[in-house]
Amino acid sequence: MTFVVTDNCIKCKYTDCVEVCPVDCFYEGPNFLVIHPDECIDCALCEPECPAVAIFSEDEVPAGMEQFIQLNVELAEVWPNITERKDPMPDAAEWDGKPNKIEQLER
Repeated sequence: MTFVVTDNCIKCKYTDCVEVCPVDCFYEGPNFLVIHPDECIDCALCEPECPAVAIFSEDEVPAGMEQFIQLNVELAEVWPNITERKDPMPDAAEWDGKPNKIEQLER
């Protein structure tokens, strides 16, 4: 089992989760983070650290967000690894909690 970053991370990109990951399985895009499923050890340390509540166990991804399972797989193969905490996006507070942000995802 792996953890999956979902919709609410888009345009927020808090990296508190990255800081606690013992295996450095996060990858960073312009306005979103993903978890590499082959590297995730299912330790669950990242989930409670996400201020945007955007990380879920693969078997608990909310209904309607199943596409993020494959999106994490796909983007983790092409985006660079991130291993240290960074500042969130400048307007993260404005975007946190807005629904249906998939259209805002920058690849």
